Amino acid sequence: MGVIYMKILNFGSLNIDYVYSVDHFVQKGETISSSQMNIFSGGKGLNQSTALGRAGAQVFHAGRIGKGGEFLVEQLKEAGVNTDLVVLDSQCSTGHAIIQNDAEGDNCILLYGGANQRITKEQIDATLDQFDAGDYLVLQNETSNLPYLMEKAAEKQMKIVLNPSPMDEKIKALPLDKVTLFFVNEIEAAQILGQKELESTQEAAAAFRSMFPQGSVYIDKDQVIPQKCYKVKAVDTTAAGDTFTGFFVSAISKGKSPKEALDLASRASAIAVSRPGAAPSVPTLDEVENWEFAE
Repeated sequence: MGVIYMKILNFGSLNIDYVYSVDHFVQKGETISSSQMNIFSGGKGLNQSTALGRAGAQVFHAGRIGKGGEFLVEQLKEAGVNTDLVVLDSQCSTGHAIIQNDAEGDNCILLYGGANQRITKEQIDATLDQFDAGDYLVLQNETSNLPYLMEKAAEKQMKIVLNPSPMDEKIKALPLDKVTLFFVNEIEAAQILGQKELESTQEAAAAFRSMFPQGSVYIDKDQVIPQKCYKVKAVDTTAAGDTFTGFFVSAISKGKSPKEALDLASRASAIAVSRPGAAPSVPTLDEVENWEFAE
């Protein structure tokens, strides 16, 4: 018999990304020209499912698309993702993002939720009926009815994975005590922990960077595992965190240790930032295992 892995349900966003190449991010009152515009599949949910699929996980994507979003489902299928749980909502537009990508490879993003904000409790109940205790539920903060979804998943004893991005006030209303794994950058970590003794979120983020400057870190009640970053020339950082999340969760679901999962995820995200686009930049497991990094 082959090894049986736990199922992974990603109940997440599906977006169309409009990516504009600019010399610098537009400022208040400023009008600038872009040198290039590309349309990609995206959304943190889609990006993470793509990463999970390409990492070889048994992943199911649940979500909602509107008009013009059918190609997003095809993108997921090509990555090895089961899309039977994606609902087509003809009453609204597909979620989308306007992304500025500057000369340094950094980005800033404006989101419109669209169909992602029309996730109903009925859809949630029907979806969770197909999963069991021990299965993973991957979430981001780009869909509606998250508190209900998390409570219902916790009742089924699913393992909840949360990437609380984009960070806003709604995060504080979530049952965060139900979360098994958090995926946060230094700013999100500072905001969740509420560093009241520091004057600003920026100072809190700087404190985290000084503590863990080497790239990424895994922390639980028993251990702290640092992970170095792999150096590449950054072209587009849009899906770096989503790629990291997908490869880490895939590895953990297959019984890998946190240390092994950290290294794999770090390699995968390094490859992703060296390529343009969000979901299209996510590498396959074979690429990650065979990629030669410069020392």
